[in-house]
Amino acid sequence: MGCVFHSTEEKRITKVDWIFSSEEHAKDDYVLYYYANLSVPVGRFQNRVRLVGDISHNDGSLLLQNVEEADQGIYTCEIRLEMESHVFKTPVVLHVLPEEPKELTVHVGDSALMECVFRSTEENLMTKVDWMFSPEEHTKEEIMLRYYTKKLPSGYHQYGGRFQNRVNLVGNTAHNDGSIKLQGVKESDRGSYTCSIHLGNLTFRKTIVLHVIQKEPQTLVTPVASRPEILGGNQLVTIVGIVCVTILLLPVLILIVKRTYGNKSSITSTTLVKSLENTKKVHAENHVYSSITTQEVTEEEEPSEKSEATYMTMHPVWPSLRSAPNNPLDKKSAGEMPKPEQAF
Repeated sequence: MGCVFHSTEEKRITKVDWIFSSEEHAKDDYVLYYYANLSVPVGRFQNRVRLVGDISHNDGSLLLQNVEEADQGIYTCEIRLEMESHVFKTPVVLHVLPEEPKELTVHVGDSALMECVFRSTEENLMTKVDWMFSPEEHTKEEIMLRYYTKKLPSGYHQYGGRFQNRVNLVGNTAHNDGSIKLQGVKESDRGSYTCSIHLGNLTFRKTIVLHVIQKEPQTLVTPVASRPEILGGNQLVTIVGIVCVTILLLPVLILIVKRTYGNKSSITSTTLVKSLENTKKVHAENHVYSSITTQEVTEEEEPSEKSEATYMTMHPVWPSLRSAPNNPLDKKSAGEMPKPEQAF
């Protein structure tokens, strides 16, 4: 974080203070102060800050290392000059970006993109990028790629050993981007990859751990039987209530069915009897009539007189008709016989 005082007069710096303030903390915290050729870091910044500016040239720039999310806020630089009562202040707003993933997992034969970007509010240009590889089974690092920006107009690349034909620098070096792409990943490529971006006297480093796994063979996917769901308390109470109501109403339903069936049976039998009676009434006149001789006179007994015969006509009588008092057939059956007919 830069803090430079420009003046036409030759006055030297006597005191430099760096103060931190954030929205979360109302009270300001001292980061570092410089006085009488002595630089003293303070508080939680004690092991992570130092002055990197040239005090003899009125430069009190500060370097903050291992930046944390809690470091986001406003850093104010206060410079006091010799024989001056005024304090010159320069605020610097620090924004902390989310941490990028430091581990990658790829399949054998795929490509792996490893990003390495240095972001700064100052215009610091990258001068060199180094990529080093450290296998899991070996502690010695191997040079994977080395890029110089000042050797040639288009830069100078130096590849190492087995990565020579499989690694490419894909980042925009003009924007301090040294990202690379590793093609045709092998199992032996698993390990740690360290990127170092050099910006003059400053160096930015980032380490990525690469995991390499085998591709799974493609197999037919069989449907997995779904597990039965466990009923909740409300569902269980509802089911038990339905069962109980069904058991209580079952006798009533049986009684209703029996009554309905009995009424249908009685109606059917009554209808059958009425149809039989109607059939017998319609066909009553089809019965056979017989004539019975009640008295016979032979010629030997009464030779001189003519023989006489009496006939009685029989009519069918049904049980349902006997109870009718006004039936004319009952009178004939009671003794009213027809007059005898004479036979010639």
